[in-house]
Amino acid sequence: MIKVNYPEPVFRFKEEKGKELIFDFIRKQWLLLNEEEWVRQNFVQFLVQEMKYPAELIALEKEIQLGDLKKRFDILVYDRNHQPWMLIECKAGEIKLDEKVLFQVLRYNISMPASFLIITNGHFTYAWEKAGGELKELQQMPVWK
Repeated sequence: MIKVNYPEPVFRFKEEKGKELIFDFIRKQWLLLNEEEWVRQNFVQFLVQEMKYPAELIALEKEIQLGDLKKRFDILVYDRNHQPWMLIECKAGEIKLDEKVLFQVLRYNISMPASFLIITNGHFTYAWEKAGGELKELQQMPVWK
């Protein structure tokens, strides 16, 4: 498991039609605030502020094709050549990070092959590096090069 030190929140909120919204600085839009979105937004802040990953190389909730199915990944970090580098699956805090969640990110990795795979629910975070057709669990987040 990886220890994540979340930065002090710098979010913008508003209420619209009785629903709470959060401003996503990556997508430059207001989004409905639910538990999974809260985890996603906090993890992106961690990547940008603490890990110093470039915000311009982070994509959120883009559609991908898996055979006949259309799915959406949570977070994808590209390398400097704009190739997938890290694929991150976010879950709400009460969701257990089990093999089912790992298999989900592995399926997404078929369409978006990345060197690093991360799963998080905001409380717990696990990371793996793909090397030689194997997954090696990591004890810390990969450093941006």
